Amino acid sequence: MKLGLVNHGGRAGICIDQRVYDLERDSGGTLSSDPMAALADWEAVLCWAEDLGSDVESQPLDVAKLLAPVPTPEKIFGVGLNYHDHAREAGLDVPKSPLIFTKFPNCLNRPDGDVELSSDRVDWEAELVVVIGRGGRGILEAEALYHVAGFMVGQDISDRRLQFKGKPPQFSMGKSIDSFGPIGPAVVPLSTLADPHDLAISCDVAGERMQESRTSELIFSVPELVSWLSRYCTLTPGDLIFTGTPAGVGSVRDPRRYLTEGDEIVTTIEGLGTIRNRCVAGPV
Repeated sequence: MKLGLVNHGGRAGICIDQRVYDLERDSGGTLSSDPMAALADWEAVLCWAEDLGSDVESQPLDVAKLLAPVPTPEKIFGVGLNYHDHAREAGLDVPKSPLIFTKFPNCLNRPDGDVELSSDRVDWEAELVVVIGRGGRGILEAEALYHVAGFMVGQDISDRRLQFKGKPPQFSMGKSIDSFGPIGPAVVPLSTLADPHDLAISCDVAGERMQESRTSELIFSVPELVSWLSRYCTLTPGDLIFTGTPAGVGSVRDPRRYLTEGDEIVTTIEGLGTIRNRCVAGPV
């Protein structure tokens, strides 16, 4: 990740080559210190970042200060069964249209935040997360990428015991528990990526490689998802789309494997960076 929007100690900043430029301070108050306001004014932020001179003050990136880059989105969408390799491993047919659920904003977690285990069947799901920069309704697929600010690494942590308790399944509840949505480390602009649909994505748990794939395995592309969602919901700056997970989740392994206290989840996407999350006991 060479350039991205970070939430550095609660203030919006642009990170370039491990140096952070405070948006409000270094722009002379032209830009806001609020990360959500930065996304609403995304084009101005990128123009400012491109014109930064060597004389502008910056500070070293302090990973310990990194918070969720998008702290208070209006909406968080999830997409189920959206990788060909995941559909194959689960023995399920490829869906004809996107399978959408929601995650509640309370689940969002910092890129190095602890994951609080809520049961003995908590699973990992490495995901490419889309960040909306320009809102709209009825967005055409051909124009959808113009509405994307950038991308993040995400984990759609899932309590399978709660998710599949009763009929129909409770996807939103099982995926919205506090701490179950680590994201980061930054919002990386679309313009800095050669092709968001051909990025390596991986997840290690307790030092063991569990997921390794590429975003070329996506069933529904980012433009398809943005267009589909905007048919029914007005998208707003800062909305998030967790685009689905590739093969390798614990619940379809033989034997099944779930997260336990002390496990470290390391999730990496090419060009976007890495998030690291330690598993701890939940409050209940």
